[in-house]
Amino acid sequence: MKKIAATLFGVLLISTMALAQSPIGKGGKQINFGIGLDGWGVPIYGGMDFGVHPDISLGFELSYRSYGRKYRTHKYNSSIFGVAARGNYHFNTVLDIPQEWDLYAGLNLGYYHWSTDNDYPWDDDSGVGLGLQLGGRYYFSDKWGINLEFAGGNAVSGAKFGLSVKI
Repeated sequence: MKKIAATLFGVLLISTMALAQSPIGKGGKQINFGIGLDGWGVPIYGGMDFGVHPDISLGFELSYRSYGRKYRTHKYNSSIFGVAARGNYHFNTVLDIPQEWDLYAGLNLGYYHWSTDNDYPWDDDSGVGLGLQLGGRYYFSDKWGINLEFAGGNAVSGAKFGLSVKI
């Protein structure tokens, strides 16, 4: 019984791998969206990547988060809206990673607008953000995948996870 189960599992795994396509690639496009975790609320994000080389993608991302903070005896509600350009190098070719996986790292450059509902002491933090990201995706079908990314910089830091869809 164990041999039959192992054989069926192997056939299922191989057929799943055969259905998946390689990462974005030159001329490919994908939409990414999800939520994140960081010290400034729970961000939601969405964006798009464009393959400009088999191993390089360029794209953009929009994000929004809101949170409350107490400073001395006052409570302040803040929100941050961001728009960023992103560039990533995909390591699949150089590391010979299976095609259903996508491991990448890159840079982001954006503008982040921080606003509060009243006179928050640090309300002047709007401005340019520069950061790095490291992430990965697993495509469970020919179009859909899950993603996980870690980022750090002067405006963005933390983790985010969500879905990617090739279009």
